Amino acid sequence: MNRVLVSAEGQTEETFVREVLRRHLWDFNVELQPVVITTHRVKQGRKFKGGVLSYPQTRNEIGRLLGDTSAVAVTTLYDLYHLPTDFPGQSARPSGSGRNKALHLEAAFQKDIDSPRFRPHLQVHEFEAFLFVDPVRTATFFTEINIAKEIQRIRREFPTPEDINDNPQTAPSKRIIELYPKYEKPLYGTLAVLEIGLEPIRAECPHFDSWLTWLESLG
Repeated sequence: MNRVLVSAEGQTEETFVREVLRRHLWDFNVELQPVVITTHRVKQGRKFKGGVLSYPQTRNEIGRLLGDTSAVAVTTLYDLYHLPTDFPGQSARPSGSGRNKALHLEAAFQKDIDSPRFRPHLQVHEFEAFLFVDPVRTATFFTEINIAKEIQRIRREFPTPEDINDNPQTAPSKRIIELYPKYEKPLYGTLAVLEIGLEPIRAECPHFDSWLTWLESLG
């Protein structure tokens, strides 16, 4: 079994890797191990986890994971939305689609880490894009109101869920919160993705599918 370490941005991403991706990749002889990024360490060893705060913090985390030579690869599951401005490639970030931006930043990130065992993945534009893959299934988790039609309306405005933009007012999570102010990512995001299923997500989200195809190839 080939072990792969996944630096995850937070609890929701960690659960997604553990409960969805890990089960799928087991059949490919790949064992995923999610590791929530550590935001701060103190001398006594206590850790504060969750959130990509800066590139130096992230670079240290990736270096630490690459130090585990028993892992065949190290990768990431970070949102493109709100990625810190000090990440490699941000100063020359291209216009155009979210996928083009992600590919540019991933290439710069990979070049800076400079390890054949490292391949980053940036979620376009954020985890909540998955909630727009199947609006009807997603809406079932917001039981007090019927927002399926509103989620479908938003989805129809874009070629793929990954194209829903990263403006602070209109990013996928902001759109969900506008429709359902009580939205909690660790709860609703995880449940909705489990209900939607991996194959529909792959079919609707090409950038994510490319990453998952690479993970499958590691077996």
